[in-house]
Amino acid sequence: GVEVRGESQMVDGDPRLLRRLLRNLLENALRHGEPPIDVEVFASDTDGNRGPHGRVTLIVSDAGRGVPELERDRIFESFYRPPGMASADGGLGLALVRQIAQSHHGTVHCEARGDAVGTRFVLDLPAAEN
Repeated sequence: GVEVRGESQMVDGDPRLLRRLLRNLLENALRHGEPPIDVEVFASDTDGNRGPHGRVTLIVSDAGRGVPELERDRIFESFYRPPGMASADGGLGLALVRQIAQSHHGTVHCEARGDAVGTRFVLDLPAAEN
């Protein structure tokens, strides 16, 4: 139920933690978003512009109701849930995503999906050195 686009990219890091990061982003989209769920990966620069500039950008998008602008940074806090949103999980999924990204010299943020209703989680990591 997830469409993946882009070209294979390499990053250095702990494979177990990077798998956890990706799994948490996908589970979050499947649990709280609406189809279609899309993943796109591409080489980028520090501003997220496409091209071979030493970074890798991975975007997980969904077509759900979206995350209000004032909540977009707070959803990465441990145990935080937006008002009125019950959750069966422990509230650590996105907090772990941010911690893992930062431990790999990367960033992650949430934004509105520009072309339609929904949410985009944008992950930026350093590309592997050849």
